[in-house]
Amino acid sequence: MEQPFSTSKVTVEYHDPHDVFKLVAPGLVPRLPLRNLHWQSHAGPLRSIETLHVELVSSADEDSLASPISPPTAPSQQQQQQQRSQNDGFQTQIGATAAAAVTATATQSSEAIDQSIGRGSVPARRHQIPGLRRTPYLKIFFVRCDDNDSYKSHVRQEIRDWIKANTHASTSRKANAAENHDAFEWLIVHVVLPNTVAATQPRKSDVGSGSDKSSAASRWRPGSSTLLEKLRSDFNSSGKGATGRVSQVRIGVNDVPYDILPRVVPAVPSGYTETEKETEDAWTDLIAKFRSLILSSFDMRVTQYEEDIKEKDAQRSLPGWNFCTFFILKEGLARGFESVGLVEDALVGYDELSVGLDMIVNDQSLGASGSAANTLHPYTEDLKKLALKARAAVVEMSYEDDELVDLESSQSAGAQPADSYDDIPISANKKPYRDLIVANNVSIFDFRCYIFARQIALLLRLGNAWSTREELLAKLKEQQESVLHGVAPRAPPPKHKENEQEELPMLAEICQRALRFIPAVSQVMRSDLLSALSDATGTATEGDTEAALAIDPVTSEIVDNLVASFAFSTAQQILAQTSTKSLPIPSSSLGLRDGPEPKAAIPEPKTMMHPARSSSLNVRPGGAGIPRPPPSPHVFSSGQPQSMSDHQGAPSSFLKVGLEDLAARRAELYTLSRNILEESGKKRGWSNGWANTPVVSQSIMVNMVDIDLGDDGLAAEQQITEPIISMSGISNKLLKTALDNSDDFYRLYEILTDKGLRHYTVANHTHSIQSTMADLAVLKYHLKDYASAASYFWRTTPFFGESGWSLLELSMLVMYSTCLKELQRRDEYVKVLLKLLSKAAAAEKDRRQATTSFKSEAEDYPESQDIKGLLDDLLLETKAVSTELRIPLSSFFSSVQIDGSPEYDEGRDGFALRLKLDSLLVDDLVVDVARVHIVNVSTGSLKEIWLNQEGPITIRPGRSKLKLRGNASIPGSYEVDKIDMRAGKLHLYFERQVGYPSDGASALLKSPQVSLYQRVDTLDVRLCTSKHIQLDRNSNVDLELDTGWNNLSKAEVRVKGATGGLRLLSSEAKCVDPPFGFSQPPEGGVFHFDAIPAKTTVRIRLPYTLEQDAPNIALRIEVFYETEHGNYFFSKTPTVHTGLALGVNVQDVFKHSTLFSRFTVSTASPGPLRLLKSELLESDMFEATFGIPPSDPVIIFPQQPASLLYKIKRKSGVPNGPKTPKTMYLRLHYSILRDEIESTIQGSLITTLDGTTLHSFSRLLVSSVLSVVRKGLGGIQLERAALLGSIDTAFIAHVDYQRMFHGLGKDDAGVDVAKSLTSFLRTWQAENPTLHLPRPELVRPSCILIPVDIPSVTIVHTADIKLQPQPAAPGSLASHAATPMVCTHQLLPATLHLKWTRMWDTLTPPSSQADLEFSYELSGPTDTWLLGGRRRGHFVIPAPDSDEERERSSSPGTTEAEIPILLIPLREGWLPYPSVEIREVRSDPIPNHTDDKSKAPEIQYETDARNLGETVYVIADRSSVTLSLDASGPGGGPLVLDAKRGEIGIGRRVLGA
Repeated sequence: MEQPFSTSKVTVEYHDPHDVFKLVAPGLVPRLPLRNLHWQSHAGPLRSIETLHVELVSSADEDSLASPISPPTAPSQQQQQQQRSQNDGFQTQIGATAAAAVTATATQSSEAIDQSIGRGSVPARRHQIPGLRRTPYLKIFFVRCDDNDSYKSHVRQEIRDWIKANTHASTSRKANAAENHDAFEWLIVHVVLPNTVAATQPRKSDVGSGSDKSSAASRWRPGSSTLLEKLRSDFNSSGKGATGRVSQVRIGVNDVPYDILPRVVPAVPSGYTETEKETEDAWTDLIAKFRSLILSSFDMRVTQYEEDIKEKDAQRSLPGWNFCTFFILKEGLARGFESVGLVEDALVGYDELSVGLDMIVNDQSLGASGSAANTLHPYTEDLKKLALKARAAVVEMSYEDDELVDLESSQSAGAQPADSYDDIPISANKKPYRDLIVANNVSIFDFRCYIFARQIALLLRLGNAWSTREELLAKLKEQQESVLHGVAPRAPPPKHKENEQEELPMLAEICQRALRFIPAVSQVMRSDLLSALSDATGTATEGDTEAALAIDPVTSEIVDNLVASFAFSTAQQILAQTSTKSLPIPSSSLGLRDGPEPKAAIPEPKTMMHPARSSSLNVRPGGAGIPRPPPSPHVFSSGQPQSMSDHQGAPSSFLKVGLEDLAARRAELYTLSRNILEESGKKRGWSNGWANTPVVSQSIMVNMVDIDLGDDGLAAEQQITEPIISMSGISNKLLKTALDNSDDFYRLYEILTDKGLRHYTVANHTHSIQSTMADLAVLKYHLKDYASAASYFWRTTPFFGESGWSLLELSMLVMYSTCLKELQRRDEYVKVLLKLLSKAAAAEKDRRQATTSFKSEAEDYPESQDIKGLLDDLLLETKAVSTELRIPLSSFFSSVQIDGSPEYDEGRDGFALRLKLDSLLVDDLVVDVARVHIVNVSTGSLKEIWLNQEGPITIRPGRSKLKLRGNASIPGSYEVDKIDMRAGKLHLYFERQVGYPSDGASALLKSPQVSLYQRVDTLDVRLCTSKHIQLDRNSNVDLELDTGWNNLSKAEVRVKGATGGLRLLSSEAKCVDPPFGFSQPPEGGVFHFDAIPAKTTVRIRLPYTLEQDAPNIALRIEVFYETEHGNYFFSKTPTVHTGLALGVNVQDVFKHSTLFSRFTVSTASPGPLRLLKSELLESDMFEATFGIPPSDPVIIFPQQPASLLYKIKRKSGVPNGPKTPKTMYLRLHYSILRDEIESTIQGSLITTLDGTTLHSFSRLLVSSVLSVVRKGLGGIQLERAALLGSIDTAFIAHVDYQRMFHGLGKDDAGVDVAKSLTSFLRTWQAENPTLHLPRPELVRPSCILIPVDIPSVTIVHTADIKLQPQPAAPGSLASHAATPMVCTHQLLPATLHLKWTRMWDTLTPPSSQADLEFSYELSGPTDTWLLGGRRRGHFVIPAPDSDEERERSSSPGTTEAEIPILLIPLREGWLPYPSVEIREVRSDPIPNHTDDKSKAPEIQYETDARNLGETVYVIADRSSVTLSLDASGPGGGPLVLDAKRGEIGIGRRVLGA
């Protein structure tokens, strides 16, 4: 830690018999102080002394320090005068000027006393206690010797005499240990003037002006030594490593005044001239000797002190050991450390001494002191005099002091009061503390004050406080000005920074120690005063002092005043000493008071020493919207305007280390001073406002009264007298002025609080800032300064609420609301009232939770008087508010419960819901309307219902009930998500997210579930698929509106699709039931009806389209209807299965004149269905025939479809035109087995419930059971039911119906409805274990109409291979009529018959038909058949001339082909006929034409192979055959040359030529 102006200082005494110091000083003083010294500690690491100031004192000066041989003298009057002069400026209030004097006095460290001890010319012996004297560390003898002769004649002897007279204490080997406490070193400095023989001599004899002269002198005569060498030879130690004690300094010609400069020039000059480097080296050598010799002296002193301290500490337990003597000894070591700049080590020494004093005081209080020598004085004489004077002033008696009157002191009475405990109570120079300690006549109070003063002085030095710097700078300036004027210095003076900043952590440490010292020393001072007064009166014995004085009001008041004045002054002194320009304190927030300014004697304490700056904490006393008044011109004691900052010239150091800590500690000192002032003001009836604040408490304890269990309690009450209030004993002028009247008291209280607030702001202590600001707010409220109080309350109230101080926040809100009401700020007043009532309700909620175990506790809390009536004020003020005020319902109510199950009205739709509310307010709340919103999200589509209760509704404190009605009865499980209450512009709301559980005990609404069911006679809407489906038209759904018991005067049905891609064709909708129709044309999914009587069902058939296939569709249906009981609303989102229940595949087989179509019918669901009837409806062009229909319905299973075969023919005489209907329709009548089962179970349940008390729950029960049936019936159960014709109901009983029906409440008999329904279902299942399915004729079937388009085929070819009959040869095998039998390799002549027809071409008119060319190819497997004849060929089908039937088909002999072929079977077995493949021969496109017209039209053709499925039975009966395969045979066929028969099994071959 660099300290350019450190307060470390050692004394160097110089003896100047030749008056040359004034010539040396210009070169020596600028090279001081010494820097960068290093000393090896005996008990620790190396210590660094960065700056060591040296005080040069002449031994001839009458004020110089005495030599070790000189005895000390008593303090002189000069010392007393010096003390008085040092205390000047501290008798007034502590301002900027006083602060400098305070710190300068505090940092003297009793040096004036030490310097005065031992001064004078009267010899005296050394004091027996080390540490009481300040002696030099180094003694210097400045000698002038111009030539060798003068040195031999008298200078040498003069030096020896000086050494003999002054240095034997340091050099004698027999020096005792006591002398080592004042150990010092000595040094001889030879000052050489110009124009002398010594100036011509070099520093060494072997250095001259030329080599020739030097060699000549050595040749003819012995060389002479220089004066410097003679001095070193005579006075330097001869030992190895000895320190040199001789230095030489040469003075330049220009540095010597003309009147002192020698006039005679030596006759034979040597010609030697010293260079500037040699001169500088000489000065460096001198400074180095200063450093080493001072450290050597310091090391000897420390060594001796440590040995003595160790020895004394070891004797602590021996009789006669005295702590005061030990203290002086150890303090000597600490002062030694301090003198060389090791202030940290010195501070450690004083801290150890403080701990030792605590041990001694503790032993003394316990009576365990080992010796009477350690007993400290029981009281302080000065405090005794002050207490007696104050007591005499109270009782109006005169007090005479027996001490001698100091005339000199009386003359300066105007500058210093008679008492010592004024505004500067802590100072080491306040009295001769060390003399009192040496005399063992010191009290505990003085002892503690002295140690604390020394600790503060050392910490101020470590903190580089500005007062300490100014003290040293003044001393340094004095030394520099003492240099001979008119002579230029040989070295420039050191440059000092004017605005060197302090070490803020050390200043913070001072404040921290003061905060611990003031309470502790106040207790010591109180005991001291009581002991002194008891000793003066002689009425109390030891140990009974406090008890004897407790009944004396005068004594109690005097002691309190003295202690308060001392503590207040001490705090103010520490604040003055730790003030720094590096602390950026914000500007004051205090505004201008109305009316005249208070007394000028109450300024802001230390205002000038606390810099100001702009702050974000800009507290405006006028509150929001009112500008702050201009600052008072008399706020500052020196008249400086408040807008000017005291640290304008100081560099910014907002991030300086220790800044926040220092600001926090100083703020605590301000708070301590304010608390002292507050306690003194309480005696005079002046309160800070907290005692009169409204209390809104949640305390549940009974008020308790203190009862005295003693027998003389009544007598003690009678002896209590009026307390005495007096100013006697208060010496602090600031405190005395503040306690003079209430205005000054509140002014100073406000100033101290404001300063603490500004310091806390810099320290960033949020809690302390808010707490201090709350104090200001309460004070302003107490003084009825409502504008300022409102501004402070606006900032502090939210903080205390967020920090958990709910009761304090309530009290502050009450005061805040009062301020706003007085200021007529309605908007803010309403907001604060809302917050106040909410917080009060929260406090009442906490109180109720805490009092659950106290059954006898009343429900209204007794501290509610301050907030009663505020609710009416709030409602009254909200009438003038333009906007609605939304407040959470939880702010005023602790809980909301649903009271029971919903209530239903008989004979009408709708329901009612009861709510139970627990109000936390202390007043009645009148509500205009209450609403509850319930939502059902379980079905996936949002359903919501609003329930209302019109007002006025009075909600009293505590529990209340509301009955809200809803005009909608939509079944389902609901949750309450919104609750609204409106009282004028006040809107109380509650909102929660649906689907999430409540937060448990902390939730406002703990059970938000509401279960609604649809009664059997209420209005209902059902959605089902249409029983008649036609696939080539839009699909339909049937919407059934059942009015139930409602006589509808008007109804409006709104239908919206709830499935993606669903489009409703509202304009095509129609009402199926003839008596009722739409009152208005349907549009946009809205259907209007006029009057519809009760017990009526209206069916609406609604077409729809889907962008993509979906198995199910959902519709959101809303019905608004009017009855004689009012308007109602019904909503439902049913889902219906729209997928086809069955699937149909068709396979067509074309013949020459007939088409066979095979329809395969399969089920599209996992369950079976019944096919009751099927028919293929004819069209204008085609007709169909069917075989014999089945007698019973066909059951189609998922793995077993049904097959229907129809024979289709073209009607004769029907022309083929584009408008001729050609589409046929397949109509299927069917029923789904699952629907039959559900219908059977539904009918059984309704029949059983009819006439019971549970009849109204029929719809709920049936829908619940059917949902179980849909989930429980699987494919296996459905197939079993289809085969057996009955269904087993056991699976219905394995469901937890009680949980399913939860929330239905109880019936009139008090029985749970869920249990009743569950019991009914169990009974019903036991009575109906099996239900028989209805007969097919009793089932209402569904019908589906499927369009069947006959494929258009251009040509249908018929190919038939006919074998020519063979004459039966002898021995040949007989052939079967259907399957011919031939032998292998037998020649089988055959004919290929080809014919065609155009009758199935229904798209191309005859006029557009053209000739078609086809090719045929006869082929067969090569290992089966050997084919001969015309296997390939082309044929042309001519275009018809007309649309006649004969033109549409080929005719025999003209357009039919007969082609001869030869078949030779090659292997045995049942061989299929060779296949005939017919292909179209397409002509090549026309060259250079690329348009579509040049391309031949695509044709569709089919081939009817008549031989498909026919075979030839081949056996082996020939051994070899010789053939000719050319066309030489008959008809161009092969020629058989030879054939040989053989036995079966003999190998055969075929030879061809």
